[in-house]
Amino acid sequence: MSTQHTGTGTDRARARSVVVDGGARVACWESGPPDAEPVLLLHGYPADHRCWRHQVPPLSDRYRVIAPDLLGWGESDRPVHLRFDYDTEVARLGRLLDALELDSVNLAGHDYGGFLSLGFAETHPERVRRLAVLNSRAHSTFTRPWYAVFSLLSLAGRTPVLRPAAMRLPYAAIHRRSFAPLVRAGHLDTGVLDGYVGWMDSPEGRRWLLHYFGEYRTPSRPPLRRRLHEIDCPTAVIWGRADPYLRPTIATELAGAVPGAELTMLDGTGHWVMDERPAEVTAALSRLLARPAPGR
Repeated sequence: MSTQHTGTGTDRARARSVVVDGGARVACWESGPPDAEPVLLLHGYPADHRCWRHQVPPLSDRYRVIAPDLLGWGESDRPVHLRFDYDTEVARLGRLLDALELDSVNLAGHDYGGFLSLGFAETHPERVRRLAVLNSRAHSTFTRPWYAVFSLLSLAGRTPVLRPAAMRLPYAAIHRRSFAPLVRAGHLDTGVLDGYVGWMDSPEGRRWLLHYFGEYRTPSRPPLRRRLHEIDCPTAVIWGRADPYLRPTIATELAGAVPGAELTMLDGTGHWVMDERPAEVTAALSRLLARPAPGR
């Protein structure tokens, strides 16, 4: 484990590394009092811990806030010998908590991080004090055009004959174009964006990305939907209604099925809700953290 101080957006965080799955390094950034109640923030695809840069400083006034780069992303290792299917990823989240020496946490996830958070809350309820899901496929899946895109990437990742052509695709440039509206609106700095996608320019980065997508599956997971009513911790669903990738009905279904969930729908806001409406997202997370949690 290594520790140093580094800047993440407007916040000065303690950077550390922990090891999971036999030696794979996960980079994490911690802020706030070390003995305070822990909050774990999980980023989505293809971002890293910096997607929470607006929320970390205010939350760390009262909480121990931990924002990792999930294994494979950002500054964490990208091992191609490990599995990245959904069940393995959910179980790996538990091993990350073990490496951080945390029995339970307040868990918030955006996009892919929300997908994992939902599965973890359902399978390990004793380890989740409160749960927030933000613009995530959650128990459902993507709108039709993006369902096709991610399905094709998954097919390319698991089909050897397609891999050589898939390895030549300019993934970093493609992703930069998709983020261009966010950059033009002043919501995302190009330096942060380079951190999100720059590693995809290397052969090693593309190799890991295809390895990841080879084990990714686009269809919805009915078991997640069936167990929504079992979630007994305070829950917040925070959503940008204008998300082109994920329908707002996912949010309303979540909030309707999870007992006592609070729904925050933000009009005129897209997928990157933490960037576009940082104050409202922070307020919704703060309301969640103020709610009494069952004994864990």
